[in-house]
Amino acid sequence: MIHKRRKGVAIVETKKGILVGAIEKTFILPGGGAERWETRKKAAIRELYEETGLRTISIKFLFEDKGIKWKNHKGLWVKNYSKVFLIKAKGTPRPRNEIKKISFWKPKSKLNLGRGSKTIIERYLKEFK
Repeated sequence: MIHKRRKGVAIVETKKGILVGAIEKTFILPGGGAERWETRKKAAIRELYEETGLRTISIKFLFEDKGIKWKNHKGLWVKNYSKVFLIKAKGTPRPRNEIKKISFWKPKSKLNLGRGSKTIIERYLKEFK
């Protein structure tokens, strides 16, 4: 059985590049699972703040992304059903909670991007740039 995980994902584009964070060595877009009571839009806003301290100024829905299946820490198969949002934010991003490093991704960047984040960024660049 595959558990469906409702997820909100934030793309924050800056002059330095697209904001990403890392728990260990792999960088991912800010975002996370939506609580039962919240929309994926609210989850993207909440997770961006929890992971980076940035406050959302404006938010625009871009597209939905159905991720690949993966095993969670309990050994259960999970598949992300994400809504991806372009967010303009204020503040200086700093690693918070589980995020240990903040960086910015640009084309030809050497950052090790997670597979799901790479797919989302590629689609964003193809469809919206």
